[in-house]
Amino acid sequence: MSTLDELRGLRRRGVRASRRNNKAAFWFLLPWFAGLVFFTAGPIAASLGLGFTKYNLIQPPRFIGLGNFARIFTDERLHNALGVTFTYVLVSVPLQLACALGVALLLDRGMRGLAFYRSAFYLPSLLGSSVAIAVLWRQIFGTEGLVNRVLGLFGISGHGWISDPDSALSTLIVLNVWTFGAPMVIFLAGLRQIPAMYYEAASIDGAGRWTRFRRITLPLLSPIVFFNLVLQMIHAFQSFTQAFVVSGGTGGPSDSTMLYTLYLYQQGFARFDMGYASALAWSLLLMIAGITGVNFWASRFWVFYDD
Repeated sequence: MSTLDELRGLRRRGVRASRRNNKAAFWFLLPWFAGLVFFTAGPIAASLGLGFTKYNLIQPPRFIGLGNFARIFTDERLHNALGVTFTYVLVSVPLQLACALGVALLLDRGMRGLAFYRSAFYLPSLLGSSVAIAVLWRQIFGTEGLVNRVLGLFGISGHGWISDPDSALSTLIVLNVWTFGAPMVIFLAGLRQIPAMYYEAASIDGAGRWTRFRRITLPLLSPIVFFNLVLQMIHAFQSFTQAFVVSGGTGGPSDSTMLYTLYLYQQGFARFDMGYASALAWSLLLMIAGITGVNFWASRFWVFYDD
């Protein structure tokens, strides 16, 4: 047998072994693909179809075309929920990122027990969206809660922060800001990647701390800021548990905590208007996609990539 024949034989055996490995990989991945089809892709497609129907979970779906989507433009309570949601996002996300960056700058200086502080600040991000924390938050800002007790020590008379329409949303904003741990860890990793020589050169030229931060830290950290901004805005638009628990599922008082997702939940699972709820869900998806697209478009004007 010639050397060429031997090489061809080795190649055929290699191809057969590769096919066997591919089949084994397929069978191992089959449960995941089944879950993707039946528990993710299937329900997503079904919800899109239901968005064009009138469906109350009891009677069969009845096709109504774009009726549910047209209803969105005339639903005044939904418009209020949109206003509350945008206020929540536009106030809480910048404050959250500012706190995250500030703490990351402090930790970046180096200190004893850095791993402990990093974990301690990150912990609220893991617990902030849980039901237990939302219940605790409701107690803290209640009439007899911790906040009013602390204010009482200074002779300040508090009130029911959650029961007051003027301050109820603020408690949810504070809760979202409190969960700054995840972006803080990302900021800290980004700060560690900025070369120290830039700061040394700026110090030699007489640049102060604020100038170094504005001229060096922020431009080089702008891709990380953009990454955190996009993620946290999407997360804020999807917030549900906090508003549901704090308001008792009503969005009160006076719809002051009626976030978009909570209104969607009420339509689908309180009024059993699944067709309209599906239309609201897809509208939220398109809204988030549009805002994310605007962020990517605007990033060309302020995000600096060191190519």
